[in-house]
Amino acid sequence: MFQTQYRWVIVAAGGLLGCIAIGAMFSLPVFLLPISKDTGWSVTGVSTAMTIGFLAMAFASMVWGGLSDRWGPRPIVLTGSVLLAASLALTSIAPSLLIFQLAFGLLVGVAAAAVFAPMMACVTGWFDTHRSLAVSLVSAGMGMAPMTMAPFAAWLVSGHDWRTSMQVIALVVAVVMIPVSFLVRRPPALEAAGQGSAVASEASGDMSTREVLRSPQFIVLCLTNFFCCATHSGPIFHTVSYAITCGIPMIAAVSIYSVEGLAGMGGRVVFGILGDRFGARQVLVLGLLAQAFGALAYVFAGGLASFYAVAGLFGFIYAGVMPLYAVIARENFPLRLMGTVIGGTAMAGSLGMATGPLTGGLIYDTFATYTWLYVGSWGIGIGAFLIAMTFRPADRAREAVAA
Repeated sequence: MFQTQYRWVIVAAGGLLGCIAIGAMFSLPVFLLPISKDTGWSVTGVSTAMTIGFLAMAFASMVWGGLSDRWGPRPIVLTGSVLLAASLALTSIAPSLLIFQLAFGLLVGVAAAAVFAPMMACVTGWFDTHRSLAVSLVSAGMGMAPMTMAPFAAWLVSGHDWRTSMQVIALVVAVVMIPVSFLVRRPPALEAAGQGSAVASEASGDMSTREVLRSPQFIVLCLTNFFCCATHSGPIFHTVSYAITCGIPMIAAVSIYSVEGLAGMGGRVVFGILGDRFGARQVLVLGLLAQAFGALAYVFAGGLASFYAVAGLFGFIYAGVMPLYAVIARENFPLRLMGTVIGGTAMAGSLGMATGPLTGGLIYDTFATYTWLYVGSWGIGIGAFLIAMTFRPADRAREAVAA
């Protein structure tokens, strides 16, 4: 009974940790223009810090995931929380663009990676039923960042300079995330003395790490996540700036970001329920197709009302598909390697996310418009859909080989 109840504590802790960690990282789009105006650094230069952050998150995700398999999620999440607070504080006093890019990009990216993969792996291990819903609720907590951290960052930077604002966010990270990290526990199947038999009973429990990383399922899942994240990375990061260039005031532009986040919360829950009912893979494939056209819809946005409509649609779709990758991973790979698997798919996704900020900045600096960013995102989204169509569940693939 205690384990049944405590698994929802894990969900709540994961959602809160993810909300603040992702929100702290995604405060940069809100600070983008204030930083550029205050320092004279180019939009491309400041945006590059986000690209570096996604690259750092990518390569750190698999490392943190592997360490969480070995040591458990709590020490990893705690270390990431401490590092995140320290790196934000360091970023706030950066004297040059290069130091800013390294402090925010490298350190914040590595710190944020310590939360996502270990927590997603942890939650999938706590649930045998309603797994898609549980993972989606954790992801929904992360999706609250645009509705909480983004407006909070906008409110701070409206009354203070960006350096002071970032220091306040660093304080929030330290005060909230460090204590919550102590609530995180290993899944019962891995804590039990009879762990070996519990894990070995899985259909894929005899797979080694090398076999997992070389399997077609893992490769296709990583490629799909890469192109999926590359599709929505640019639109997410540059939405506020795009709206401002269309004549929308900053506070109103940030509210568009919040609408996207609110719709994303609903999308995560709805897609989670649909995944439990119809299968995570089937729902993911259809969601990827819809995401591509959602990105393209931004080309036709101009006024505040149209931005709200497109942001709501796009946020609902892209946020809804993201938790499904962890569910598919849990259905096809052993629990004892879940940190490594989800870390690997998160690495691919972060590499995809790294393409958006820099590409969008270059497009805007070159053409003085964001149109081609959204057209390109549509094409990449179609690619993600086509790759996902080739995924074959592990059990079905083994059955085909045996036959």
